Amino acid sequence: MSSLIPLIQNECIKIVKKRRFLVVILILAALIPMFTYAQYKVAQSNLKQFGTSDWRAEQRQKIVDYTRSIGSNRVPEEWKQWRRVEVKLAQYYLDKDVNPASPNAVTFTREFLKNAISLFIPLMVMVIASDLVSSEHSTGTIKLLLTRPVERWKILLSKLISLVLFVSLTVISTAVLCYLISGVVFGYGGWDMPVFFGFRVVGAELDLSYVRPVEQWIYLIMEFGLVWFAALIVAVMSLMISVLVRSTAAGMGIMLALIIAGTILTNMVSSWETAKYLFMVNFRLTDYLTGSMPPIKGMDLTFSLIVLSVWGIASVIVSFWAFTKKDILN
Repeated sequence: MSSLIPLIQNECIKIVKKRRFLVVILILAALIPMFTYAQYKVAQSNLKQFGTSDWRAEQRQKIVDYTRSIGSNRVPEEWKQWRRVEVKLAQYYLDKDVNPASPNAVTFTREFLKNAISLFIPLMVMVIASDLVSSEHSTGTIKLLLTRPVERWKILLSKLISLVLFVSLTVISTAVLCYLISGVVFGYGGWDMPVFFGFRVVGAELDLSYVRPVEQWIYLIMEFGLVWFAALIVAVMSLMISVLVRSTAAGMGIMLALIIAGTILTNMVSSWETAKYLFMVNFRLTDYLTGSMPPIKGMDLTFSLIVLSVWGIASVIVSFWAFTKKDILN
């Protein structure tokens, strides 16, 4: 372990010197105010539309609109199923007299992490992870690195540990910046607000038998863990691509295509059941907490965690095999 610490320190210094992490922080600092303003404008629009700041009016109107569309023959059956679930969710929150989107910094952070888990955060992680090994080829430092009296697997392990550290920092920074910036507009309260979780979608019906309330800070921790796990899977897969592909641009292009393809497939693959074993279709882990319809029937939180774990473990195995066995000096 003592021989790993200098290697990890060296990898962390290289990541910092590349300023990729700084770029990620600057992107977050620039975009989060935009999302905060957009959320503020939504609240103002709802106030103008319903003539009141009462969230119940919005939920009742949502129920009316979705119920009307369910009875239309022009709406596809898949959309009807999703809207039936949304109607039941809205009615549940009305019955419990709990605003599911109460305007405060904690709720904004929770909603931002929920929506960023499948595309935004993976892209930020990819920026850091995609050139950990491939950049060593382009700069020529790979030969110097491998001439040291250190096993190859330790070199790659140090890169992996450093990557886990910066993935964690990225997710933490996202949450902290969301809270601090949005709190200026919405206030910094909301930690003890009740949030319901445990919704389960069975077929086209919403099962409420496992639903129970928790304080929002507990829910935020659960959501944070799922976001971190999804980001970690993206990171280890980016590391694998970086080992297999010597060009940084090609590696980033591959991961970018896969992540964007996942966003598109999630909205299109409901009838392609085999697609549920693709890693990019399983990224929206936070949706399972809120009772949203899964992209494909048969998917649930346990299933998605298992699928992502298998992809992540396979990526780590392939990375270490390729790095230790391939002739990467030529």
